[in-house]
Amino acid sequence: MTDITWLKASSINFISIVIVLTFAGSVIQGFFRGGSGSAKHLLSMLVEAFVVIVSMFIAWKGVGLVSPLLQTWLKGQNLQVPSVDISALKQAYYTAITSIRDFPLLRFGVLFLLGYLIVKQFLNLLIDPLIGPWLAHRDPYRERSSSIISSISGGAIGSVAGFARALILIAVLFIYVTLFPHSLIAPYIESSQMYQKGAKEVISPFTGDFIADKAPVFTRAVEQEFTNILQRKYEVLDAKVPGNIVDAAKEVTASGTTDEEKAKLLYKWVGSRVQYDWDKVKLYEEQRIWKEQTPEDTFNTKEGVCIDYSRLYAQMARAVGLDVKVVTGLGYDGQGGYGPHAWNEVYLKESNRWVPLDSTWVASGGNWFNPPNFDQTHIKDA
Repeated sequence: MTDITWLKASSINFISIVIVLTFAGSVIQGFFRGGSGSAKHLLSMLVEAFVVIVSMFIAWKGVGLVSPLLQTWLKGQNLQVPSVDISALKQAYYTAITSIRDFPLLRFGVLFLLGYLIVKQFLNLLIDPLIGPWLAHRDPYRERSSSIISSISGGAIGSVAGFARALILIAVLFIYVTLFPHSLIAPYIESSQMYQKGAKEVISPFTGDFIADKAPVFTRAVEQEFTNILQRKYEVLDAKVPGNIVDAAKEVTASGTTDEEKAKLLYKWVGSRVQYDWDKVKLYEEQRIWKEQTPEDTFNTKEGVCIDYSRLYAQMARAVGLDVKVVTGLGYDGQGGYGPHAWNEVYLKESNRWVPLDSTWVASGGNWFNPPNFDQTHIKDA
């Protein structure tokens, strides 16, 4: 049973309830504020919306100019991860800086957020002195003398604000469903009649086919970049390759003359020398205790789980000049399901391509060095 089964089983759609409450809450709030208070609140909302839109536009345009300059500057620093032991703080620093340098979507996101916050703060400083005094001014006598009329007009103004808030909520849900159509909650959101009405009659006509056409491309780009950032973490963590691993890697690949031959020799060596550590798995499953280990620990003890196989393989591959990645995701469990898993991808210069391999599964038999349909048993994290 999934976490949202109980939602689907209910005859009440909670998405619709939240949308209705968003609207109703604004009407009630406007009723108690009165006409003057509601008008001021609505104006405040409109000003805030204006500031947000303008800030986002300026930040978006600014990032287009600043992002390539920042990338060029960071590349000019020739930043290399030290091949020595470094602290966790320095590991985080090198992971963040090199990721911002190498991954355009991450760099765009960081610069956009910083630019938006700076521009928004600047615009607020300009606008607050102009409208602040008017918003703060109140006429208690006038409000008391026409309390019923004021409340009714306040409720009417509140309904406008409520409609805007409900529409913003629907827009956020629309974007989520478009970006993640296969998520567990997406069908439940789409089953809401209130959502359908707002999305089909307001959001869709306004956006046209833009989101539908661009969202899948954007989602795939985000997924790929997120995977690359996860890989960068292990590249930084295991940048230092101990001498005994370097010596072993060179000895194992001594007979290899091409990248593919060297990669296969290491694949067979790691897969046949390291034994799967079932005690480590049991400790985590029963007590939620994770026994962290370095590639050198795996090399010395000859025991580990999939991530340990993959990290050791990556270090040995780098020791002989191969470009390699640690990939995390889901692996087929042989019983119709998938579980957390890790494997590698290695770059072969001769054929100019990345190929997958799974040294953990060597002991299970079969060929797991770039076999056909590898992606049917291995699903990358996204």
